Amino acid sequence: MSNRPAALGEFGFAGDDRVVPFQVESLDVRGRAVQLGPLLNTILERHDYPQPVARLLAEVIVLTVLIGTSLKFEGKFIVQTKSDGPVDLLVADFSTPEDVRAYARFNEDALAAAIADGRTSPEQLLGSGILAFTIDQGSFMQPYQGIVALDGASLEEIAGVYFRQSEQIPTRVRLGAAELFDRDEAGNPRRSWRAGGLIAQFLPDAPERMRQPDLHGGDGDDRDTDTHADDAWDEARILVDTVDADELTDPQIGIERLLFRLFHEQGVRVYDPQPVYDRCSCDRDKIMGVLQGFGEDELAESTENGEIKVTCEFCSTTYRFEAAEIARA
Repeated sequence: MSNRPAALGEFGFAGDDRVVPFQVESLDVRGRAVQLGPLLNTILERHDYPQPVARLLAEVIVLTVLIGTSLKFEGKFIVQTKSDGPVDLLVADFSTPEDVRAYARFNEDALAAAIADGRTSPEQLLGSGILAFTIDQGSFMQPYQGIVALDGASLEEIAGVYFRQSEQIPTRVRLGAAELFDRDEAGNPRRSWRAGGLIAQFLPDAPERMRQPDLHGGDGDDRDTDTHADDAWDEARILVDTVDADELTDPQIGIERLLFRLFHEQGVRVYDPQPVYDRCSCDRDKIMGVLQGFGEDELAESTENGEIKVTCEFCSTTYRFEAAEIARA
């Protein structure tokens, strides 16, 4: 693909690892969509996760990128699962405006048993627990965290629950991940990961139009839940639900073509894409500061042959410190 910018009258496709904001004015819908390729593949290859774990983490990364790129402040947005299943922890960390990192934790024996038994659906691998969304605007602001239960539904369904309960915004989320197999220039087998996602939200100018029957206001809410949903949101939701996971990951389709396929009759407007990058925020000085806070016993337990090694769980970079170096600092 050429890097030449599109001239007047031409249309440039965003391509991989770029989030595309869009708007369907006739339906009062706004959203973001993305296809992740090289970024995702690098993160997953770094850890060589088993296929079911990689697929789950890929969906979490897509979800994090879709929401994180919408933030208008400097800070972090973190999506994290914590559960009792074979895959007990998934974390994706987005630092505004464009940096993402992620990792997964799993029990090898429990995962092997689940695969052998054919229990590899997302809800079976995650088990019971929580999905947490954390917004951190820095040291001068109190972090905000929204939590929803992992209750046997897919990640995209659970994300929709979060928006209905915490943001009170009618929202549809679609996520997909796929492992592709082909051959390199030498004819050797090669595999790579792709993922894609779309988030659509109903944001009319009149607030009362956002009151949908699937929105509950919490304890004491006596709103008439039999009220008919807004026709515009009904139409948008039905269209978004027609998206197939293969369409989200197919490099031949592309986000703009997918959005046109969904909304061409209503008219869809796309905006400049926002790139995202695989970048970790770990830092030797930060880790040194953490080690300096350890007590003597903790440092002694962490020291081997006069050296302390710390490996970043996200990017797998290993930092080495001499015990005497920490004592002098």
